[in-house]
Amino acid sequence: MKWRTMRQTSANMLAAIVFIPGGFAYADMTGKVVAVADGDTITVLDGAKTQHKIRLAGIDAPESKQAFGQASKKHLSDLVFGRDVTLDCGKTDKYRREVCVVMVDGQDANLAQVKAGMAWWYRQYKKEQTSQQRPAYEAAEAFAKAGKVGLWGDADPVPPWEWRHRQVDSRR
Repeated sequence: MKWRTMRQTSANMLAAIVFIPGGFAYADMTGKVVAVADGDTITVLDGAKTQHKIRLAGIDAPESKQAFGQASKKHLSDLVFGRDVTLDCGKTDKYRREVCVVMVDGQDANLAQVKAGMAWWYRQYKKEQTSQQRPAYEAAEAFAKAGKVGLWGDADPVPPWEWRHRQVDSRR
């Protein structure tokens, strides 16, 4: 009986760890949010006191110097800073951040950013979302846009991917 329990525990642990290039992502990692860089990037301290830079999956928030950039950061900070979170991570991005859905008190913080008009639903990565997440994020963005909530209250909100592209072009 002990052998079966040990074998099952080992199998469960292996199933929870997904190998990805550049490191490991944990399907259900937990920790405390110790920093909020902007509206879609946080730092989480896990139980082993290791810091993880986390990029919120499925959204793109305004850049810090962009309109609503600071408001987006504040909203996310109010939601998660100093709180215990559960992370569902699927990959590591080119900046070596783990890309995760961040859950706080049973709430999807990524989706909360979209609902509050503090981030765009990042359609470019919709295939990486579950069949439940895609319509929820799309509806949240449509609702925020229709209600002119957050960045949607701006006369001409510029998506961050376009804003970043313009910044690169202006430096040339």
